[in-house]
Amino acid sequence: MTGKNQEMLDIFDERMQRTGTASRSEAHARGLWHQTFHCWIVSDFPERSLLFQERHPGKETFPGRLDVSCAGHLLAGEQAADGLRELEEELGVVARFDELIPCGIHPEVKRISERITDREFCHVFLYRSEQPLLKYRLQPDEVTGLYRIPLAVLQALIEGSAEPFRAEGVGPNPERGGLLRPVTRRFQPDDLVPHSPEYYRHILVQAGKLAAL
Repeated sequence: MTGKNQEMLDIFDERMQRTGTASRSEAHARGLWHQTFHCWIVSDFPERSLLFQERHPGKETFPGRLDVSCAGHLLAGEQAADGLRELEEELGVVARFDELIPCGIHPEVKRISERITDREFCHVFLYRSEQPLLKYRLQPDEVTGLYRIPLAVLQALIEGSAEPFRAEGVGPNPERGGLLRPVTRRFQPDDLVPHSPEYYRHILVQAGKLAAL
């Protein structure tokens, strides 16, 4: 096994005390606590919304689902600020750490399959941007689309709405060498990555507190 699965991560106990290191594959196979970076992009046009990325269909976990605008594992020895590389790699966004709005550390456990249990301490941030969606640069093997979901729609979804919803976004244009094109799609509630309702509620509260640009 090579590549990202063999990246070394810092490992923690449930009190977030560091206990050593392990490869990403070992951390997932044994359900070991490790750190990740989550950054949600917030926009006010045409209404207060969060930007969701569509995960690549070849991803090991939650392929093709809608997830955090940008996220990634923090490697051994890294701090939350090192997660900025994920913004640039996945979305082509160059930002300073002091431009991010911290939302705390959220512990999250997902039983993904019989062989993968993901226990993460998620360092969560917001980033304000009104950049047009067509200006983003997607990492082809990670992200296959970006969609804006209004806070009100997300609120209904996490409170149990089973109604399909429509989202406007962008995706690669195969006729123009992968450049982005506008896309409007209908999604089902289970197209969202199943973060806990508490996680989504926290993000909604934090995003809703921001003053209008």
